[in-house]
Amino acid sequence: MQSGMTPPPAMTPPAGAPPSMGEPPRGEEKKVGAPRGMDDLHIDELLHIMVDRNCSDLHLCVDSEPVIREDGGLKRLNYEKATPQVCQRMLYEIISDDNVTKFEQTKELDFSYALPNPPHLREQGKGPVRARFRVNMYRDRGSVAAAFRLISSSIPTVEQLNLPPLLKTLSEKPRGLVLVTGPTGSGKSTSLAAMINHINMNFAHHIITIEDPIEYLHVHKSCVINQRELGQDTLSFSNALRASLREDPDILLVGEMRDRETIQLAITAAETGHLVFATLHTNNAAESIDRIIDVFPPGQQEQIRVQLSNNLIAIISQQLLPRASGPGRIPTNEIMIATPAIRNLIRENKSHQIPSMIQTGHAHGMMSMDQCLRDQYMKGLITLEDAMSRCQNVEELKKMINLGGPGGQGESGGPPRR
Repeated sequence: MQSGMTPPPAMTPPAGAPPSMGEPPRGEEKKVGAPRGMDDLHIDELLHIMVDRNCSDLHLCVDSEPVIREDGGLKRLNYEKATPQVCQRMLYEIISDDNVTKFEQTKELDFSYALPNPPHLREQGKGPVRARFRVNMYRDRGSVAAAFRLISSSIPTVEQLNLPPLLKTLSEKPRGLVLVTGPTGSGKSTSLAAMINHINMNFAHHIITIEDPIEYLHVHKSCVINQRELGQDTLSFSNALRASLREDPDILLVGEMRDRETIQLAITAAETGHLVFATLHTNNAAESIDRIIDVFPPGQQEQIRVQLSNNLIAIISQQLLPRASGPGRIPTNEIMIATPAIRNLIRENKSHQIPSMIQTGHAHGMMSMDQCLRDQYMKGLITLEDAMSRCQNVEELKKMINLGGPGGQGESGGPPRR
């Protein structure tokens, strides 16, 4: 999301195959000249390299050169290995004294960082900020380390992200709960930003987002958008969510439903007439429902099932795959729509039947992950190998590709269109 939708690495050669002539080993760059020293290096120099090369991440840790994630693969930059003193200096230079104290107490710190434009770009009217980053600082074997994630300066549209058009329809619902789920780095924040941006451009609503940290900066267009960051603007998701119900919101975005209280408040907000967007680190719809229910004690689970079944609108599960040709990554989605039949399965604690309901729910806009993988492969957007490696049922996917089916593209058994 993001920034998250950066291209992955090219396929590796078979085990034992020699590297191509003149090509560096995987994860290494061609070294030009002696490695640059890091004693006087400012972190901004590395971040400018990230932006220039459209990398998604930068890893800085002791006893390693700076490492970037470019086209989905890790590559070491031509710098000397960082010492504990260098790492600490570079990172402490960009955070406040309060954050230094907080980090030394908690050993971890989440924050956002704005990379300033160099003077010559400011003179050209480029503005004071070149790019923004989501940063996690942590301790690694007693030393300071950090991971930087590049956040896109512009908010992409649903179409630009190759997301299903149905996501725009879901963002236009008057009330209820919409969950976007997937592993870390699957573009959840970016997908949600695209949906919020669609609302902002087309409807007059009051939107409150609660994030850790703020990633995409929304401007007031048709909507009034207030963005609150954990640590800077509020102490916890639950505190901010509870307070937001007294701030006249139409739409709420919860960056992550981390605990029981936040989940309960999000469901209650949907129940009281708000449209609520939230994320979970789960891989599919059935797992997401089980995760929500299992957070609560047994005596409360029946009540939560009823509340969830009445207020859930949809669950969009997402993963990113390498684009078959050229740089970039392609999102693939499982979409579950809360039809009366799905709501009944949630109430009756039969979430294990949801996958089969999704497979047969094409008429309602539902799509299984394997069906989406089939469609993206048939469109020539992803390779067969990548589709097979990410599918839930290899034999079923092979059958769908050979026979086609609802929503499929291309001819039966034929090669995908390029």
